[in-house]
Amino acid sequence: MTWNAEKLDELRTLFSDKDGGTMHDPEFARIAGHIFRDGGRRQFPYAGHPTLLDAPAMVLGSSDDDLAKLQVALYGMPMDLGVTNRGGARFGPRALRGIERTGPYNDVLHCAPVHEMRVADIGDVPFKSRFDLATSHSDIEAFVGCLVEAGVMPLGVGGDHSVSHPVLRAIGARRAVGMIHIDAHCDTGGPYEGEKFHHGGPFRNAVLDGVLDPTRTIQIGIRGSAAYIWEFSRMSGMTVIEAHRIGELGIPAIVEMARKVVGDGPTYLSFDIDSLDPAFAPGTGTPEAGGFTMREALALVRGFKGVNFVGGDVVEVAPAYDPTTNTAQNGSQILFELLSLMQFSPSLPAR
Repeated sequence: MTWNAEKLDELRTLFSDKDGGTMHDPEFARIAGHIFRDGGRRQFPYAGHPTLLDAPAMVLGSSDDDLAKLQVALYGMPMDLGVTNRGGARFGPRALRGIERTGPYNDVLHCAPVHEMRVADIGDVPFKSRFDLATSHSDIEAFVGCLVEAGVMPLGVGGDHSVSHPVLRAIGARRAVGMIHIDAHCDTGGPYEGEKFHHGGPFRNAVLDGVLDPTRTIQIGIRGSAAYIWEFSRMSGMTVIEAHRIGELGIPAIVEMARKVVGDGPTYLSFDIDSLDPAFAPGTGTPEAGGFTMREALALVRGFKGVNFVGGDVVEVAPAYDPTTNTAQNGSQILFELLSLMQFSPSLPAR
Protein backbone atom coordinates (compact mmCIF):
# COMPACT_ATOMS: atom_id res chain seq x y z
CA MET A 1 0.00 0.00 0.00
CA THR A 2 1.35 3.41 -0.96
CA TRP A 3 0.93 6.10 1.65
CA ASN A 4 -0.54 9.35 0.31
CA ALA A 5 -2.96 12.18 1.12
CA GLU A 6 -5.90 10.16 -0.16
CA LYS A 7 -5.16 7.31 2.28
CA LEU A 8 -4.80 9.80 5.11
CA ASP A 9 -8.18 11.34 4.32
CA GLU A 10 -9.73 7.87 4.24
CA LEU A 11 -8.37 7.04 7.70
CA ARG A 12 -9.51 10.40 9.04
CA THR A 13 -13.01 9.75 7.75
CA LEU A 14 -13.11 6.32 9.37
CA PHE A 15 -11.51 7.13 12.73
CA SER A 16 -11.20 10.83 13.59
CA ASP A 17 -14.64 11.25 15.17
CA LYS A 18 -15.02 7.72 16.56
CA ASP A 19 -14.50 6.58 20.13
CA GLY A 20 -12.31 3.64 21.19
CA GLY A 21 -15.25 1.25 21.22
CA THR A 22 -16.26 1.82 17.59
CA MET A 23 -14.93 -0.96 15.37
CA HIS A 24 -15.39 -1.43 11.63
CA ASP A 25 -14.49 -5.13 11.45
CA PRO A 26 -17.70 -7.11 12.18
CA GLU A 27 -15.98 -9.53 14.56
CA PHE A 28 -14.26 -6.76 16.51
CA ALA A 29 -17.53 -4.82 16.62
CA ARG A 30 -19.26 -7.89 18.08
CA ILE A 31 -16.73 -8.09 20.90
CA ALA A 32 -16.61 -4.33 21.48
CA GLY A 33 -20.39 -4.35 21.84
CA HIS A 34 -19.97 -6.47 24.95
CA ILE A 35 -17.09 -4.51 26.46
CA PHE A 36 -17.59 -0.81 25.78
CA ARG A 37 -20.38 1.35 27.17
CA ASP A 38 -21.36 5.02 26.98
CA GLY A 39 -19.05 6.39 24.32
CA GLY A 40 -15.93 4.32 24.74
CA ARG A 41 -16.06 3.71 28.48
CA ARG A 42 -15.15 0.31 29.89
CA GLN A 43 -14.62 -1.14 33.33
CA PHE A 44 -11.37 -0.23 35.07
CA PRO A 45 -9.32 -3.47 35.34
CA TYR A 46 -7.92 -2.45 38.74
CA ALA A 47 -11.19 -1.38 40.39
CA GLY A 48 -14.18 -3.14 41.86
CA HIS A 49 -14.68 -6.51 43.53
CA PRO A 50 -11.98 -9.00 42.37
CA THR A 51 -13.31 -12.21 40.84
CA LEU A 52 -11.88 -14.98 38.70
CA LEU A 53 -11.47 -13.56 35.18
CA ASP A 54 -13.57 -10.53 36.21
CA ALA A 55 -16.68 -12.68 35.91
CA PRO A 56 -19.82 -11.54 37.73
CA ALA A 57 -19.94 -12.70 41.36
CA MET A 58 -22.78 -14.97 42.45
CA VAL A 59 -23.62 -15.86 46.03
CA LEU A 60 -24.90 -19.43 46.13
CA GLY A 61 -28.08 -19.94 48.04
CA SER A 62 -29.48 -16.50 47.19
CA SER A 63 -31.72 -18.02 44.53
CA ASP A 64 -31.96 -21.53 43.15
CA ASP A 65 -32.95 -20.05 39.82
CA ASP A 66 -29.65 -18.15 39.55
CA LEU A 67 -27.51 -21.29 39.46
CA ALA A 68 -29.81 -22.91 36.92
CA LYS A 69 -29.24 -19.97 34.58
CA LEU A 70 -25.45 -20.46 34.48
CA GLN A 71 -23.57 -22.33 31.79
CA VAL A 72 -20.16 -22.30 33.49
CA ALA A 73 -19.35 -21.79 37.18
CA LEU A 74 -15.90 -20.58 38.18
CA TYR A 75 -15.01 -21.56 41.73
CA GLY A 76 -12.08 -21.89 44.11
CA MET A 77 -10.76 -24.87 46.07
CA PRO A 78 -8.38 -23.26 48.59
CA MET A 79 -7.02 -26.48 50.11
CA ASP A 80 -3.47 -27.87 50.11
CA LEU A 81 -3.55 -30.58 52.77
CA GLY A 82 -2.39 -33.16 50.22
CA VAL A 83 1.00 -31.68 49.28
CA THR A 84 4.18 -33.76 49.45
CA ASN A 85 6.64 -30.86 49.18
CA ARG A 86 6.02 -27.11 49.51
CA GLY A 87 2.65 -25.92 50.79
CA GLY A 88 0.81 -22.73 49.85
CA ALA A 89 -1.51 -23.69 46.99
CA ARG A 90 -4.44 -22.89 49.29
CA PHE A 91 -3.79 -19.28 48.28
CA GLY A 92 -4.12 -20.07 44.56
CA PRO A 93 -7.74 -18.97 44.09
CA ARG A 94 -7.13 -15.68 45.90
CA ALA A 95 -4.00 -15.04 43.81
CA LEU A 96 -5.83 -15.61 40.53
CA ARG A 97 -8.67 -13.34 41.62
CA GLY A 98 -6.09 -10.62 42.16
CA ILE A 99 -4.86 -10.70 38.57
CA GLU A 100 -6.21 -7.88 36.42
CA ARG A 101 -6.56 -7.74 32.62
CA THR A 102 -6.95 -11.42 31.75
CA GLY A 103 -9.18 -11.33 28.70
CA PRO A 104 -11.84 -10.39 27.83
CA TYR A 105 -11.03 -11.23 24.19
CA ASN A 106 -9.33 -14.44 23.07
CA ASP A 107 -7.49 -13.37 19.95
CA VAL A 108 -6.78 -16.95 18.80
CA LEU A 109 -10.08 -18.69 19.60
CA HIS A 110 -12.01 -15.53 18.64
CA CYS A 111 -14.37 -15.30 21.58
CA ALA A 112 -15.08 -13.29 24.71
CA PRO A 113 -16.21 -16.12 26.99
CA VAL A 114 -17.21 -14.16 30.08
CA HIS A 115 -19.47 -11.99 27.92
CA GLU A 116 -20.71 -14.59 25.44
CA MET A 117 -21.66 -17.29 27.94
CA ARG A 118 -23.54 -17.17 31.21
CA VAL A 119 -20.55 -17.33 33.59
CA ALA A 120 -20.11 -16.39 37.24
CA ASP A 121 -17.54 -16.72 40.00
CA ILE A 122 -19.56 -18.55 42.65
CA GLY A 123 -16.87 -18.30 45.33
CA ASP A 124 -14.96 -21.05 47.12
CA VAL A 125 -15.92 -24.51 48.29
CA PRO A 126 -17.16 -24.02 51.88
CA PHE A 127 -14.79 -26.34 53.70
CA LYS A 128 -15.88 -27.61 57.09
CA SER A 129 -12.33 -28.08 58.35
CA ARG A 130 -8.95 -26.60 57.50
CA PHE A 131 -7.25 -29.64 59.05
CA ASP A 132 -8.89 -32.76 57.60
CA LEU A 133 -8.04 -33.91 54.06
CA ALA A 134 -10.80 -36.53 53.69
CA THR A 135 -13.47 -34.11 54.89
CA SER A 136 -12.20 -31.47 52.49
CA HIS A 137 -12.46 -33.90 49.58
CA SER A 138 -16.03 -34.77 50.59
CA ASP A 139 -16.87 -31.06 50.65
CA ILE A 140 -15.49 -30.63 47.12
CA GLU A 141 -17.41 -33.62 45.79
CA ALA A 142 -20.68 -32.38 47.29
CA PHE A 143 -20.11 -28.83 46.02
CA VAL A 144 -19.31 -29.88 42.45
CA GLY A 145 -22.09 -32.47 42.57
CA CYS A 146 -24.60 -29.65 43.06
CA LEU A 147 -23.24 -27.93 39.95
CA VAL A 148 -23.48 -31.12 37.92
CA GLU A 149 -27.05 -31.73 39.09
CA ALA A 150 -27.94 -28.18 38.06
CA GLY A 151 -26.47 -28.78 34.60
CA VAL A 152 -23.67 -26.25 35.12
CA MET A 153 -20.16 -26.85 33.81
CA PRO A 154 -17.57 -26.59 36.66
CA LEU A 155 -14.23 -24.83 36.12
CA GLY A 156 -12.19 -24.77 39.32
CA VAL A 157 -9.00 -23.31 40.73
CA GLY A 158 -6.96 -25.20 43.32
CA GLY A 159 -5.50 -25.88 45.69
CA ASP A 160 -3.20 -28.85 45.34
CA HIS A 161 -3.84 -31.49 42.70
CA SER A 162 -5.56 -33.86 45.08
CA VAL A 163 -8.70 -31.74 44.56
CA SER A 164 -9.19 -33.19 41.07
CA HIS A 165 -10.14 -36.60 42.48
CA PRO A 166 -13.34 -35.50 44.26
CA VAL A 167 -14.22 -33.30 41.28
CA LEU A 168 -13.99 -36.32 38.99
CA ARG A 169 -16.07 -38.35 41.43
CA ALA A 170 -18.83 -35.79 40.99
CA ILE A 171 -18.49 -35.35 37.22
CA GLY A 172 -17.97 -39.04 36.45
CA ALA A 173 -20.58 -40.43 38.85
CA ARG A 174 -22.90 -41.56 36.05
CA ARG A 175 -20.31 -42.19 33.33
CA ALA A 176 -16.53 -42.35 33.46
CA VAL A 177 -14.96 -39.40 31.68
CA GLY A 178 -11.78 -39.05 29.65
CA MET A 179 -9.10 -36.52 30.51
CA ILE A 180 -6.44 -34.28 29.02
CA HIS A 181 -3.94 -33.87 31.84
CA ILE A 182 -1.11 -31.33 31.45
CA ASP A 183 1.44 -31.70 34.22
CA ALA A 184 5.04 -32.42 35.16
CA HIS A 185 3.83 -35.49 37.08
CA CYS A 186 1.40 -38.31 36.27
CA ASP A 187 -0.15 -38.15 39.75
CA THR A 188 -0.98 -41.86 39.68
CA GLY A 189 1.12 -42.87 42.69
CA GLY A 190 0.05 -45.12 45.54
CA PRO A 191 -0.35 -44.38 49.26
CA TYR A 192 2.51 -42.61 51.04
CA GLU A 193 2.86 -42.89 54.80
CA GLY A 194 -0.62 -44.38 54.99
CA GLU A 195 -2.33 -41.63 52.95
CA LYS A 196 -3.68 -42.30 49.44
CA PHE A 197 -5.52 -39.02 48.85
CA HIS A 198 -2.37 -36.88 48.44
CA HIS A 199 -1.71 -34.74 45.36
CA GLY A 200 0.50 -37.43 43.80
CA GLY A 201 -2.31 -39.95 43.37
CA PRO A 202 -5.66 -38.37 42.36
CA PHE A 203 -5.90 -40.05 38.97
CA ARG A 204 -5.00 -43.51 40.22
CA ASN A 205 -7.79 -43.08 42.75
CA ALA A 206 -10.21 -41.78 40.10
CA VAL A 207 -9.57 -44.78 37.82
CA LEU A 208 -10.02 -47.26 40.68
CA ASP A 209 -13.24 -45.48 41.65
CA GLY A 210 -14.54 -46.03 38.11
CA VAL A 211 -15.00 -42.32 37.34
CA LEU A 212 -12.01 -41.84 35.01
CA ASP A 213 -11.49 -43.90 31.84
CA PRO A 214 -7.71 -44.48 31.54
CA THR A 215 -7.96 -45.50 27.88
CA ARG A 216 -9.36 -42.02 27.14
CA THR A 217 -6.72 -40.23 29.24
CA ILE A 218 -3.57 -38.54 27.99
CA GLN A 219 -0.90 -37.03 30.25
CA ILE A 220 1.35 -34.40 28.65
CA GLY A 221 4.61 -32.84 29.86
CA ILE A 222 5.67 -35.58 32.30
CA ARG A 223 9.24 -35.38 33.58
CA GLY A 224 11.49 -35.48 36.62
CA SER A 225 13.09 -37.90 39.03
CA ALA A 226 9.75 -39.40 40.16
CA ALA A 227 9.08 -41.10 36.80
CA TYR A 228 9.62 -44.56 38.29
CA ILE A 229 6.50 -44.27 40.48
CA TRP A 230 4.06 -43.65 37.60
CA GLU A 231 3.76 -47.22 36.28
CA PHE A 232 0.02 -47.21 37.00
CA SER A 233 -0.47 -44.75 34.14
CA ARG A 234 0.84 -47.09 31.46
CA MET A 235 -0.45 -50.30 33.01
CA SER A 236 -3.99 -48.86 33.17
CA GLY A 237 -3.89 -47.78 29.52
CA MET A 238 -3.17 -44.06 29.79
CA THR A 239 -1.17 -42.34 27.05
CA VAL A 240 1.89 -40.56 28.48
CA ILE A 241 3.85 -37.88 26.61
CA GLU A 242 7.10 -37.08 28.39
CA ALA A 243 8.47 -33.55 28.28
CA HIS A 244 11.68 -34.64 26.54
CA ARG A 245 9.57 -35.77 23.53
CA ILE A 246 7.79 -32.45 23.04
CA GLY A 247 10.47 -30.99 20.77
CA GLU A 248 10.70 -34.20 18.78
CA LEU A 249 6.94 -34.60 18.31
CA GLY A 250 5.91 -30.96 18.07
CA ILE A 251 2.80 -29.33 19.53
CA PRO A 252 0.50 -29.96 16.52
CA ALA A 253 1.21 -33.70 16.61
CA ILE A 254 0.59 -33.84 20.37
CA VAL A 255 -2.69 -31.99 19.93
CA GLU A 256 -3.78 -34.45 17.27
CA MET A 257 -2.77 -37.40 19.45
CA ALA A 258 -4.73 -36.03 22.40
CA ARG A 259 -7.82 -35.47 20.29
CA LYS A 260 -7.68 -39.08 19.09
CA VAL A 261 -7.23 -40.42 22.62
CA VAL A 262 -10.23 -38.61 24.12
CA GLY A 263 -12.42 -38.90 21.03
CA ASP A 264 -15.84 -37.28 21.17
CA GLY A 265 -16.80 -38.47 24.67
CA PRO A 266 -17.05 -36.31 27.80
CA THR A 267 -13.60 -35.05 28.76
CA TYR A 268 -12.06 -33.24 31.73
CA LEU A 269 -9.06 -30.90 31.35
CA SER A 270 -6.70 -30.64 34.30
CA PHE A 271 -3.79 -28.17 34.10
CA ASP A 272 -1.13 -28.27 36.79
CA ILE A 273 0.88 -25.04 36.74
CA ASP A 274 4.07 -27.05 37.32
CA SER A 275 3.74 -28.30 33.74
CA LEU A 276 5.30 -24.95 32.91
CA ASP A 277 9.05 -24.60 33.29
CA PRO A 278 9.96 -22.94 36.61
CA ALA A 279 11.16 -19.94 34.60
CA PHE A 280 7.47 -19.27 33.89
CA ALA A 281 5.94 -20.66 37.09
CA PRO A 282 8.30 -20.70 40.08
CA GLY A 283 5.33 -20.32 42.44
CA THR A 284 4.38 -23.96 42.82
CA GLY A 285 4.93 -26.79 45.26
CA THR A 286 6.92 -29.25 43.13
CA PRO A 287 8.76 -27.36 40.36
CA GLU A 288 10.48 -29.45 37.68
CA ALA A 289 13.05 -28.15 35.19
CA GLY A 290 12.46 -28.70 31.49
CA GLY A 291 8.79 -27.81 31.22
CA PHE A 292 6.63 -25.95 28.74
CA THR A 293 7.19 -22.35 27.83
CA MET A 294 4.05 -20.30 28.18
CA ARG A 295 3.85 -19.94 24.40
CA GLU A 296 3.96 -23.73 23.99
CA ALA A 297 1.32 -24.24 26.67
CA LEU A 298 -1.02 -21.75 25.02
CA ALA A 299 -0.61 -23.39 21.61
CA LEU A 300 -1.28 -26.79 23.16
CA VAL A 301 -4.42 -25.78 25.04
CA ARG A 302 -5.85 -23.75 22.16
CA GLY A 303 -5.49 -26.79 19.94
CA PHE A 304 -8.29 -28.50 21.87
CA LYS A 305 -11.03 -26.22 20.54
CA GLY A 306 -14.15 -28.32 19.92
CA VAL A 307 -13.25 -31.17 22.30
CA ASN A 308 -16.25 -32.31 24.36
CA PHE A 309 -15.17 -30.80 27.67
CA VAL A 310 -17.42 -31.17 30.71
CA GLY A 311 -15.20 -29.35 33.20
CA GLY A 312 -11.66 -28.47 34.12
CA ASP A 313 -9.26 -27.06 36.66
CA VAL A 314 -6.03 -25.10 37.14
CA VAL A 315 -4.12 -26.23 40.21
CA GLU A 316 -0.93 -25.92 42.28
CA VAL A 317 -0.43 -22.14 42.09
CA ALA A 318 1.43 -21.33 45.32
CA PRO A 319 1.95 -17.56 45.08
CA ALA A 320 4.25 -17.14 48.08
CA TYR A 321 7.18 -18.58 46.11
CA ASP A 322 6.85 -16.02 43.30
CA PRO A 323 7.13 -12.35 44.31
CA THR A 324 6.81 -11.35 40.63
CA THR A 325 3.19 -12.73 40.46
CA ASN A 326 4.09 -14.30 37.09
CA THR A 327 2.86 -17.73 38.20
CA ALA A 328 -0.55 -16.34 39.10
CA GLN A 329 -0.60 -14.29 35.89
CA ASN A 330 0.07 -17.39 33.81
CA GLY A 331 -2.39 -19.43 35.83
CA SER A 332 -5.09 -16.84 35.21
CA GLN A 333 -4.33 -16.88 31.49
CA ILE A 334 -4.62 -20.66 31.36
CA LEU A 335 -7.92 -20.45 33.24
CA PHE A 336 -9.12 -17.98 30.61
CA GLU A 337 -8.07 -20.37 27.83
CA LEU A 338 -9.96 -23.23 29.50
CA LEU A 339 -13.05 -21.07 29.83
CA SER A 340 -12.73 -20.17 26.16
CA LEU A 341 -12.63 -23.87 25.26
CA MET A 342 -15.85 -24.47 27.20
CA GLN A 343 -17.61 -22.08 24.83
CA PHE A 344 -16.98 -24.50 21.96
CA SER A 345 -17.70 -27.73 23.83
CA PRO A 346 -20.63 -29.83 22.55
CA SER A 347 -21.58 -30.32 26.23
CA LEU A 348 -22.02 -26.60 26.93
CA PRO A 349 -25.53 -26.36 28.39
CA ALA A 350 -28.02 -24.26 26.47
CA ARG A 351 -29.42 -21.35 28.48
